[in-house]
Amino acid sequence: MNDRRTPTVLRLAGRDVPPGSGLGPLLGAYHLATEAEKGVPVPGVGALPARYRAEVVSPHIAFEGDTVLLARREGDPVGCAVVTRPVDGGSELKRLWCVPAARGTGVASALVAEGLAAAARAGAGTVRLSVWRWREAAIGLYARAGFAVVEPWDDRPGLVCMERAAPA
Repeated sequence: MNDRRTPTVLRLAGRDVPPGSGLGPLLGAYHLATEAEKGVPVPGVGALPARYRAEVVSPHIAFEGDTVLLARREGDPVGCAVVTRPVDGGSELKRLWCVPAARGTGVASALVAEGLAAAARAGAGTVRLSVWRWREAAIGLYARAGFAVVEPWDDRPGLVCMERAAPA
């Protein structure tokens, strides 16, 4: 898939994510890849830690108060992200994932742009995220979108914390 057309990014209230939206499989792929990259591969979604398994199985519950972004091309889900509701003036961009075939085609950039806009609409003054240090392409994407590395709020080894002001 080298389709460079801008994807359609659906913005959904987390509680309104419909079954069959494609979000569950995208989140499953994200979590399975992350666990493998951390050196603890699991054989399937059922073997994920309970917290992550709950996101895959019931995203409408896990992200109930958040904004879910779902990127599609010709109706097919090709990426996702979640923007948390603002807490203390800030939102978090998390669970950004693109199917491997859609990487390098603008999907992640569209999700980041829509995530920033969603955070601003929700009243966030800042947007933060965390990313594993080995995800160099993602770190580059976030830096191009205006995120800067900040002091970590999460002490897990290998995690890079980044932040930027929400757009006006």
